[in-house]
Amino acid sequence: MRITGISTHVVGTPWRNLTYVQVHTDEGLTGVGETRMLGHTDALIGYLREAEANHILGSDPFAAEDLVRRMKYGDYGRAGEIVMSGIAVVEMACWDIKGKALGVPVWQLLGGRVTDKVKAYANGWYTTERTPEAYHKAAQGVRERGYQALKIDPFGTGHFELDHRETLYAVSLIEAVRDAIGPDAELMLEMHGRFSPATAVRLAREMAPFQPAWLEEPVPPENLKALEKVAAKVDIPVATGERIHDRIEFRELFDSQAVDIIQPDVGHIGGIWETRKLAATAETHYMLVAPHNVGGPVLTAASLQVGFTSPNFKVLEHFNDFADAEIKKVVKGAPQVVDGYFHLSDAPGLGVELDVDAAAEFPQQQARFDLWAEGWEQRKPKGTK
Repeated sequence: MRITGISTHVVGTPWRNLTYVQVHTDEGLTGVGETRMLGHTDALIGYLREAEANHILGSDPFAAEDLVRRMKYGDYGRAGEIVMSGIAVVEMACWDIKGKALGVPVWQLLGGRVTDKVKAYANGWYTTERTPEAYHKAAQGVRERGYQALKIDPFGTGHFELDHRETLYAVSLIEAVRDAIGPDAELMLEMHGRFSPATAVRLAREMAPFQPAWLEEPVPPENLKALEKVAAKVDIPVATGERIHDRIEFRELFDSQAVDIIQPDVGHIGGIWETRKLAATAETHYMLVAPHNVGGPVLTAASLQVGFTSPNFKVLEHFNDFADAEIKKVVKGAPQVVDGYFHLSDAPGLGVELDVDAAAEFPQQQARFDLWAEGWEQRKPKGTK
């Protein structure tokens, strides 16, 4: 079996473009992969056009390891977010093809399941007025849908510092959310790399009474020493990793022991097998895995293949029941959350199919997501309704 070409389909919303790639073969099988780029969708498509000619055409989709190696190192330049995301969508599609050809789900090819369900946590649910009352109501809605975990960034446009007044307001938001979801639900606290170490530590202590499940990206990701400083001073588990795009770059993070939960994005770090390798390394450091997942149903399905096969997999992020829920229709067999969990599927490959006609109903947009702009949490860029 050989790859005869790829086709790209961009599903657009005002704040995110989702790029789907179909990999076609000479035996009539087609696989699909997906990633979500912020402001780099055209760059990704441009890279894939060159990679198709240089590396992908004529390759054996069963030899995904070799194809990944050639795409990553065959152009000599160091692979960053765009290249690793391009690799990821093609690699996912190759696994999808292999599973379909053999009539088995991808999780079976990764060593078999260690669980038959993966816990989900909701994100994108607080696209409402930024008040305790509105957040309380929205959080109740999350629980009513069966979710047992959710995540929130309550810090507005905070950058490095957060003054006393804004701190009190952020606390009031979290207090409202905790009251709405009850004491037994998990509440993930997102900081989006906003703060200096001192501010992150202070805020973690302010939030401690509400029992956050983790403290995510408390400081910008470039300075590991700053993260170590935070980890040494807080009792809440620390999570990070969504902006690391190469498995090798996690090495210093592992060595530092400054993190408890790693959050690779399957769509940015080279795909399913790269993430599974990373999960195995994390297991040797007694760390949990909770992938970043701001994509659509295909990326969710790909992330679940890692989840069903990794003993140290904690939980999977899910946006698509809340933000842009209508995009779920572009994929047949989209994974669903039932009673707070994704459940094991025996469908071959990734278990999903891209509906190209449905995808065409959501054309690419000039998507914009600025975490430093007022009202960012509503995910409605300026000029949109």
